[in-house]
Amino acid sequence: MLKPLLIEIGVEELPAVPLLKEMKNIEKKYADILEKYALLSEFEFYYTPRRLVMWHREFPMQQADSVEEFFGAPLAVAYKDGVPTKAAEGFARKCGVSLDELSTAEKGGKEVLYYKKDVAGKPSAELLPEIIHAWLKSLDFGKSMRWGSLHESFIRPVRWINVQLDDTLVPMHMYGIDAAKTTRVHRIANFNPVEITGTKEYFETLKNGGVTLFQQTREEKILADIKTIEDENSVNVEIDEDLFAEVVAITENPTALLGSFDEAFLRLPPEVIITSMKEHQRYFPVFKEGRLINKFVVVSNALTDDFSEVIAGNERVLRPRLADALFFYENDLKNGLSTKGLEKVAFFKGLGSVSDKIKREEKIASALYDMYQPDVKKEDLQRAVELAKADLMSEMVYEFTELQGLMGYYYAKEAGENEAVALAVKEQYLPEGEESELPSAPLSAIVAMSIKLDTLLGLFSVNEIPTGSRDPFALRRAVNGIIRIVNEYGFEFDIVKTLKELSANYDAIDLEKLENFIIERIKRYYKVNPSIIEAVLASGERELLALGRKIEALNTLVNSEGFDEVSSTFKRVANITKDIDLNADLHVDESLFEEEAEKILYKRYKEVISKTYESYEEELDALLGLKPELDAFFDNVMVNAEDEKLKNNRKALVASIYKSILKIADIKEVSI
Repeated sequence: MLKPLLIEIGVEELPAVPLLKEMKNIEKKYADILEKYALLSEFEFYYTPRRLVMWHREFPMQQADSVEEFFGAPLAVAYKDGVPTKAAEGFARKCGVSLDELSTAEKGGKEVLYYKKDVAGKPSAELLPEIIHAWLKSLDFGKSMRWGSLHESFIRPVRWINVQLDDTLVPMHMYGIDAAKTTRVHRIANFNPVEITGTKEYFETLKNGGVTLFQQTREEKILADIKTIEDENSVNVEIDEDLFAEVVAITENPTALLGSFDEAFLRLPPEVIITSMKEHQRYFPVFKEGRLINKFVVVSNALTDDFSEVIAGNERVLRPRLADALFFYENDLKNGLSTKGLEKVAFFKGLGSVSDKIKREEKIASALYDMYQPDVKKEDLQRAVELAKADLMSEMVYEFTELQGLMGYYYAKEAGENEAVALAVKEQYLPEGEESELPSAPLSAIVAMSIKLDTLLGLFSVNEIPTGSRDPFALRRAVNGIIRIVNEYGFEFDIVKTLKELSANYDAIDLEKLENFIIERIKRYYKVNPSIIEAVLASGERELLALGRKIEALNTLVNSEGFDEVSSTFKRVANITKDIDLNADLHVDESLFEEEAEKILYKRYKEVISKTYESYEEELDALLGLKPELDAFFDNVMVNAEDEKLKNNRKALVASIYKSILKIADIKEVSI
């Protein structure tokens, strides 16, 4: 029999960020527990800042009956001379029956002791307290708290529990609370518990009490309000996805409102105003014709028909925030952009100060400049690296750490630095992730690479190497960033030779570990068949730009029609040449050719290698295009001829072809 089930766990205000991080797991964890108890059924999950709700339109009133099977020892072990052994007696005790009630069954080709019993399903009401408690304990919000005299902890104190199966209260006691047929509506509507008789009344009570339970409805309401604001004021509201999700999570009765602030604050860089509004107040910035204006959107949780006081209150709160920011900004402009004081700011134990880090970055930048010869002034590069960390000493960055680099850009421009230098300061941390923008100019790219490389080399020099999922200094992200930059700008970067040269400025580094760390990132960076990456790495290539191009070239050919047939031919080539030193000079003597097939193959091979190719894909395609001639060669020529000279010459021919392919990839490593 199926009946409605309502589970409401009432809490003090849930912090939005931990709740949203665990959101993707909440339903799965609940479903897994239901499955464990053989009560899995469809449900819907709702939440507001004050409640977690599970709603089943149809829930089993009882577990289904089941059968439990027990298999014991083989009969040869269970009985000796017709007398039951301890193995048989122990099995009977385990099953809770006498020896006479046991039977036998075949398992693994042997006759063993066997017992089967019917298990009646338990009533759901009896199991729900265990299920709910297990679900709540499984939730991981990062930090939890205890309250009162309780030993149990949760993200916030639990204040009420309402569990109704078929509109009947399911008695339970947890977190110091007895379940009751009560709920809480919006505090402005009623501060006290509200009694409800059933699930239908529950939903109506919340709606009438100013609580929008369904999070999707709250989302739609906020977006509709913002659209109205945009249309009525001819403006655009920038909706940050993370901020939007947070606002949905902290409101029960959302209403988007338009507020304003003094135009004088627009003297601040737009990012400062936006950061201040988002981080401290959870406001959405407003733009007109692409420019930030002195307006903001706040999502109120108030239950009222007159929002004038709400708007005025939020305007009063924002003003001192922006006044502080303007004070910091003007002070910083007076003080100027300087690295003085960074020698007292520690970077990492064993790696000195931030000032020391800058000096190392300058050496890396100089080396990269000499390698790549970009169309920029070397003094601009040195100046950009020198100023990159200067804004760490500013009051603004002390208050808003996330603006590091960006404030350096504004201060550099105000100080008269040229645009290229200021831009490099701004873009020094790019890319910051897979979807992040890249540095927009070669100067910025070299600065960003220098910073990432120093962090990578420095931390490896003090053996601060990421393990497992632990990577506090984002070294994996740094490697990904370097790969993206070299691919974008065509910078050649050999992870063996170049890193060896750059490591001269650091204490002993295990370069082999560093190389393996980077190779591991390469394997995860390219979203292709892993064996393709292994095939290219097996070629010995360690230059990042070439590695990427070879991987892309091989991936294209592997995914082309008929590659499986090509692969089989060249794996045969690899097998024939496995005992040949491909690093040695391979000499093919045409005068020893006896069969037409080997003459044709060698002629075609020389034609292929004599050409110049515009891409690895074109070159590899041409080499793999030797398949027909190779097949004819294998069909008509005895490679392992009795004549040693003939045999070695034919092997040298096949090996020469494979050696040419191996410059790009080891085809035998590819698995389809």
